[in-house]
Order: sequence, then C-alpha cells, then structure tokens
Amino acid sequence: MTPAQTAMLDALVPVLGRKGIVTDPAAIAPWLVDWRRRFHGAAPAILAPASTAEVAAVVAAAARHRVALVPQGGNSSMVGGATPPADGSALILSLRRMNAIRRVDAAAGLAVAEAGVILSDLHDAALAVDRRFPLTLGAKGNATIGGLVSTNAGGTQVLRFGSMRGLVAGVEVVLADGSVHDGLAPLKKDNRGYDLTQLLVGAEGTLGVVTAATLRLVPVPAALATAWAAVRDPQAALTLLRRFQAATEALESFEILPRESLAAVLAYVPSLRAPVAAEAAWHLLIEHTDPSGDALMERLLGEALADGLIVDATLAATATQAADFWRIRESISDSERALGPASQHDLSVPVDAMPRFMIEAAAACEARFPGTHASGFGHLGDGNVHFHVRAAPGTDPALWYGEHVPVVTRFVDDLVIAAGGSIAAEHGIGQMKLAELERLSSPARLTALRAVKAAMDPLGILNPGKLVALAPSAAAQ
Repeated sequence: MTPAQTAMLDALVPVLGRKGIVTDPAAIAPWLVDWRRRFHGAAPAILAPASTAEVAAVVAAAARHRVALVPQGGNSSMVGGATPPADGSALILSLRRMNAIRRVDAAAGLAVAEAGVILSDLHDAALAVDRRFPLTLGAKGNATIGGLVSTNAGGTQVLRFGSMRGLVAGVEVVLADGSVHDGLAPLKKDNRGYDLTQLLVGAEGTLGVVTAATLRLVPVPAALATAWAAVRDPQAALTLLRRFQAATEALESFEILPRESLAAVLAYVPSLRAPVAAEAAWHLLIEHTDPSGDALMERLLGEALADGLIVDATLAATATQAADFWRIRESISDSERALGPASQHDLSVPVDAMPRFMIEAAAACEARFPGTHASGFGHLGDGNVHFHVRAAPGTDPALWYGEHVPVVTRFVDDLVIAAGGSIAAEHGIGQMKLAELERLSSPARLTALRAVKAAMDPLGILNPGKLVALAPSAAAQ
C-alpha cells in the first residue's frame, strides 16, 4: 500500500467505519478477477460506502490524495471493466452496500434504485406492483444497477424497449471532485445544455460514479407467447423477423443460435431437452406480448412452415416450458466456455447484414486460422452477434490467449468494421477492447472521448485504463 493510499484510508475511517474499509487479502481476492478470468488485478483495499454522501467523501478523498478508484458492482463485466490494475495503484470502490430501492411508482411507471441493487431484485420489486423492468440478461442474479447503467447494458429485450440508455430517466452521480450531480428527476423536457444523464450512461465509471438511477417500468403484459422454431438458415430467420415486426409492435425477443450451440447446452445441462425434433442448422427463440397471445404466434409460424421458412416449431404451453426455452438461451455462454478456450466477441452489425455476416465471418475465420471453429449466436432483432472462435482441440490455453487471441481479435474486428458494425455491442470496452477501439476509431471519435475524459476527470482517478486511454497522470500515481 502506498503512503497516499494509507493516508486516504486513515482519513476515511471516521466516515466509513471499519465495516466500510476491507483490507483482508482473502476478502479482497474474489473481486480482483473478472468474470471470464482473463484479467487479474491487485488492490490493497475495498472501500464500501453505504450512502451517496459516503461515496462523495470517498471520491473527494481520492482526489485530495491522488489515489485511483475502480467502481465495482456485481463484478460481472465481460471485458475486464471492473478489474483493478495489476500494479495495486487503485482501490476498489464497491457499491454493493448501496442496495436500496428508494421508490417504486406504479402509476408513473418509474423506480429509483441505488447502484448496488441486483437486477433480479428490481424485477421482483416491480412485479410486486404489477409492473416490470424490461431489461434482463443471464447475469441478472448478480449484475447491479450501477454497472448496468455504466455499461449501457443490453440483453434479450432490446428489440422492443432498447438498452439501458432508453430505460434510464435520470441518474445520481458523484463526479471526480466528489461533488454530487442529482439528476434523478424524470424530466420530459430539459434544455439546460449537454445531456449529462446520457453522457454518464455507458461511461464505464470513467467520468463519475453512478450511485442511483431513475428507471422506466412498463405494465405487465396481459398475454405472453413464447415459441421455439427450427430454421434452415439465418436469412430465412431475417425474413421471419420482418413478418413478425409487420404484424405486431409487441415483439420483444428474436434470438438466433446455431445447432452446435443448442447441442453444447444440452450436453452441459442434462436436465434440458431439445424443444423441437427437427435437426435444423439454426434455431430461433421468439417472444411477443401481443394481446392476441398464442393466436398470432400460431398464425405466423404456420404461414412460415407452409412457405418453407421454418422446418419445425413449438409454442411454450406453460410458463415452465417457456422458462426452459430461455434457460437454453441463457446457458450458451457457460456451455461453450466448457468446450475449451475461445476468442469471444460481442459485436453488432446492421440487422439486414447479420445473417450474411454470421455465415461469412465464420467461414473466413476458419480459413484464416486452420483448426479453429467459429460460430455466432445472438439478438437478430438488434443486430447483436456473440461471435466465438474456438481454439483447435489440444491447444494450450495460455498460448491461445497470449499469442493467438490478439491476432484473431484483429481479424474479426476488421470484418466487423468492413460490415459497418461496432466491436462493442452491449458489453462495453473495458480494458479488453481498449487497444482495438483506438486502432479502429476515427481521430474525431478519439479526440472527443479523450476531451470529455480530461475535462470531467482531469486527475485520471476514475477507473483508469478503461474505455479511453489518456497519458498517465503524475497526479494519479
């Protein structure tokens, strides 16, 4: 621990108490590694404030002592965005004790949740008043609101309701000098200059520390229809997507996955079974909340079957069966990780280009890197592909991640840019994609990102080494 870090902790004891300052290495250890176990950091202490005032005191102390902070919630980042630097120069600022849902207003369709609220807990609180928060993802049991806001998280219902940007009506944020921006009021009109809320959503904790957010809720649907369909190829899936979109505004999810991903899940989770008997190359998980319920789903799938767009389909007859369909979808990442090391990419392309990209990019990768196997799955409705290039059998993981993954990543990212896409769809940049963002971004984008960072965090103390790279600041040593 550096002298500056020691002095800062001593100054914070009266503010946080011993409960709010964790220095036991064993207690800190689980929070030093990212979810994928790709990034390993070091930190001499975790600071755990329990209120916005305490967060403000921590950040103000960090500014005075020139100590870097890494904000952290559920530590479920897929890009190392909440992992501290390996040199121990930063302290972890944990928001997990700030876990109050301050208000749920069913009539207004709003909830105010603190940064440490777990997503599934917010779901439960909304349902208790016959409302729902329409964002969900596989990590809903440990992902926190602060992290979801800071990374502009997506998920399986972005097709209808958008990512966190569209669901955040206001934020409360502690800025880099310790001042508090109270922007929780859900104003429909506000022309006081730059939209600070939208600037801070997706900033990955590099511009301020999100302590609470006002979030939009929607009514619980009167009807819900969930179906699984087998389809011959992604282009047929896109045609079916357009039919659903023309028929209803209540289409919420349209997920696509290859046969191999389904097989991996069924092998990894033996209690699950294939939803349809057809041995199709591609599968779809479709869900809508149209008032007609199953009737619309049956009609559209029946027409698609008659036209040859799909080869088989089934509707979920019960809530349990629908949950099993979603369990298959949400288990893909874990099941594919069990198959061995892979270069994993969260990317987006224009929706109409996604079917072609999934086929051609996989073929290009396998041709460029003999012995590998490439495939993609994801959210066809919003163009988000989770694209994996799996190492050849027997490849040493250390060699793969150390030497091969950077080369594979550059190749895949070049394909994405050529398709008019983005190398970061919903997981953010973190530290994993920092170099690629710089390599592939226009000078104008990089200039703007660096200027905003320098203006709002001139000491460079907030989540250093994430999202945007600045020249090292002597003040942050």
